Amino acid sequence: MLETMRKSSQVLAAVVFYWIVSISLVFINKLLFSGRSFQVNAPLFITWSQCLVTVFCCYALGGLGWTRMPQFEVHWKTCVQLLPLSCIFTLMVVFNNICLKYVEVSFYQVARSLTIIFNVALDFMLLGQRTSPAAIFCCLIVISGFWLGNREELRWSLIGVISGVTSSFFVAMNAIYVKKMYPLVDNDPWKITLYNNLNACVLFLPFIFFNGEVNTLMSSENVSNPSFWIMLSMSGVLGILISFATATQIKYTSPLTHNVSATAKAAAQTAIALLLFQNPVTGLGLTSICIVLLGSLSYSIVRRREMLQKASQERLPEKV
Repeated sequence: MLETMRKSSQVLAAVVFYWIVSISLVFINKLLFSGRSFQVNAPLFITWSQCLVTVFCCYALGGLGWTRMPQFEVHWKTCVQLLPLSCIFTLMVVFNNICLKYVEVSFYQVARSLTIIFNVALDFMLLGQRTSPAAIFCCLIVISGFWLGNREELRWSLIGVISGVTSSFFVAMNAIYVKKMYPLVDNDPWKITLYNNLNACVLFLPFIFFNGEVNTLMSSENVSNPSFWIMLSMSGVLGILISFATATQIKYTSPLTHNVSATAKAAAQTAIALLLFQNPVTGLGLTSICIVLLGSLSYSIVRRREMLQKASQERLPEKV
């Protein structure tokens, strides 16, 4: 009983921590991308800065012996082994930030709602796991909400939607690969955070140069604004926390539960965005958000019921 309560507390703490950090990071990034006082048209540089701050914090906190942070050690063999995950992570963040730049925060949830769909497809293609008709029906509900949301969005952006769908694909890939790569770093979320962001610091550089962000930084007036650097520093701190929060949530739950939690978090995020930014939205637009959430919740319930039934069947021979 005590062990069950301890595990439940760990799961709850991991989910709540992820929600707080993730929502805060989305709103600060949106201000950096679109806020008049902070905007610098260099989303990839901002993300690269977050990764750089993460690596620095890992070095500093490891040297101080802070909590469970390991000493800063880089084994190049491990860097190479984790490179596939780091590539997925980099592309996930690149397309995520492009999506956030071009769509309203209130529509952000719909634009990235296909993560579960990709998760089901990748489970079948990579792991050979089949999905039940009930779960597939729930996926169709999510797809219908995605379609309706795109039809009703008043400030619709093709670039934003394509980036959101692409990001959803890499989010699903990232969840699978994080679980797969954990043994390479002794199941330590801090180590996987360090290696992932260290690799990403290098991988981001070509994107920054090819996107012309060096010239943008040199010509932008807001670069000389102290507020921009304060916000950028805050986003950097949240950058290390989101890496750890994501890895921790996957560690204590599962890739699927992580995606469901992220979807539920997005519902709260959408409500906050509507209150703060007062984004224009139609009645059917709000309905599309509810449909997406209903489909995601139904999918979670169906999959949980199926897992419990499977576990019950596996225990049955032991009783006989």
